[in-house]
Amino acid sequence: MHSTQPLLRTPPAAAAAALALGLAAGPAAAGAGIAVKAIGSTVSVTTSACTLVDGGWGTASLLAGGQTSFAQGRRIALAGTTVSQSAAWQSVPAGTYTVIVVCANNMTAGTQSVVVSAASAPTARATTAPSRGVMGGLGGAARDYGPLTLAVGGGLVGVALIATGWVLRHRSRPYRLR
Repeated sequence: MHSTQPLLRTPPAAAAAALALGLAAGPAAAGAGIAVKAIGSTVSVTTSACTLVDGGWGTASLLAGGQTSFAQGRRIALAGTTVSQSAAWQSVPAGTYTVIVVCANNMTAGTQSVVVSAASAPTARATTAPSRGVMGGLGGAARDYGPLTLAVGGGLVGVALIATGWVLRHRSRPYRLR
C-alpha cells in the first residue's frame, strides 16, 4: 500500500504558500517620489504623485544652500496630466540645490538634491541624490500595481512552484509510463 504525503508539507509548496501570502499583503505605503535632473543651467522635476485639486496640481520649489523651507525657494506651479506633472527653472547658477514638490492636497511628493554645474558648459552632467536611498534592481519598474495584481502574480508563482514540485516528484517514481 502506498501512502501519500500531504501537499503542504513539501518544501516547494510551503514556500509557494508563504510567497503568495506575502505578496497578497501588498507593499508598504510607498510614495511615488520625484525625478530631478539638471542640464546646463536648467533644473527640471517630474512626478506622478499629485492629483488635480481645484484646477491645480501643486507647486515645486528650488531651494539654494542656505534656504530651509518650501516658501523660501523659487516656487513655480506644476503643469501636466494625470500621468505626469513637471516644472522647470531656467538660468539657475552653479551650485547645490534641493527640490521640494508639494501637491495641491498639501502632501509632499518628494525632496531631492541636485548639483548644477557651471552654466557656461552646455553638456554639464547633473548628479542627483535619491530621496529614499538607492532603489537597486527596480529600474523602470518602480510602480505600485495594487494588491489585487500582486496577489494574482503571487498566486501564479505559487501554482508554478507547486506544479514543478508535483512533476519532479512523479518523475522520480520507478513505475512511471515511458
